[in-house]
Amino acid sequence: MIRKRPLLAIALLSAAALLLAHDMSNVENVITGPNVFTDYTKEKPGTFRKITVADLPQPYATKSAGNPSQRGERPEGAWPIAPPGFKVSLYAQGLDTPRELRAAPNGDIFVAENHLGQVLVFRGLKADGTYEQKSEFASGLVQNFGIAFYPLGKDPKWVYIGNTDSVVRFPYKNGDLKASGPAETIVAELPKGGGHTTRDLAFSPDGTKLYVSVGSASNVDDPDTHPAEFHRADILEFTPEGKFIKVYASGIRNPVGIAINPATGQLWCSVNERDALGDNLVPDYISSVKEDGFYGWPWYYMGSHQDPRHPGAHPELNGKVTVPDVLLQPHNASLQLTFYEGKQFPKQYRGDIFAAEHGSWNRAVRTGYEVIRVPLDKGKSSGVYEEFLTGFVNPDGTVWGRPVGVATMPDGSLLVSDDQYKAIWRVAYTGK
Repeated sequence: MIRKRPLLAIALLSAAALLLAHDMSNVENVITGPNVFTDYTKEKPGTFRKITVADLPQPYATKSAGNPSQRGERPEGAWPIAPPGFKVSLYAQGLDTPRELRAAPNGDIFVAENHLGQVLVFRGLKADGTYEQKSEFASGLVQNFGIAFYPLGKDPKWVYIGNTDSVVRFPYKNGDLKASGPAETIVAELPKGGGHTTRDLAFSPDGTKLYVSVGSASNVDDPDTHPAEFHRADILEFTPEGKFIKVYASGIRNPVGIAINPATGQLWCSVNERDALGDNLVPDYISSVKEDGFYGWPWYYMGSHQDPRHPGAHPELNGKVTVPDVLLQPHNASLQLTFYEGKQFPKQYRGDIFAAEHGSWNRAVRTGYEVIRVPLDKGKSSGVYEEFLTGFVNPDGTVWGRPVGVATMPDGSLLVSDDQYKAIWRVAYTGK
């Protein structure tokens, strides 16, 4: 009893600290409740939102929309919009399909160009905010996405690449701009086909485990009756040499981005949830990943909500479905995430998550097409996220840019890949 009051005070102070940002936003500024769902016309940097399970509508509360992204030109003067004090510039342009970004230990930026089946390396930063040097590190890949360096630390020997159907690695030493040897196949076969092709990679902090994310082959096909879903909607665990160990976590429809929190060693994921239940179902999410955890797909969602397309299926799982940490706008298409370890941004950003939201197609009015920030306190989230970088949708609803990847440069600025504008943006804090 004696400790309750101090603990409560500490908890309240921590919650408030989570929400302190460039504009000194406080807990009253978090949008919750009926107005928590939004669209591109209301997305604004510095806006905090918190979606909870209690906010979820019933399935089919609205009709399922087919509203694919309509490509538009970037109007003269249009630019990504960041919070006050941040400046956005073009780091690289004229690319093909820049997707995942990964910073090497020496600060070089590796970029997956997945339509071309290649990995590029960008080095340095000129006075105008663009790169100093560019090189093709490897080619001949197959819809490659994930990039990871191994062993962990400052002196890796390999770059691992996640093809859609395998994991390969190339010999590497710090500063290499081209692979010094051919690809070595580590995982010879991953499930392939279907609509989800990205395979992200992450190593456990002790370097003994390789995690590989594999999205479902479908929207809601039942794995009990569809063999194509075997070892899909999962995060798989291998040894660094490619020996399969187990399904680390399951029921995760499309865990596009995975990453280890460097401060805690916890695995996190960024997830595209299922479609066709209405505008505001099912929320995409960002979450820490529990070992052996089950996240619901395809029979349940967000805890014990049963998907109406699988009535009565697997009653033994009711009450055993993990609820994700941070619920996002449904159909946002949350892609790569990264933990900010730089020192350029104000100190309240350090250790937080930045994630790219590629944008919706299954919503009557678009949502996503932005970069968000998830504030963390001692490695944990309160469920709040902030809209950080917006402005990729024109007033008429056409789309000129779609964020995919995020990475931190050695100077602490944030890079964002854009596979529609075919560029890499740089977000720097100037305080002006």
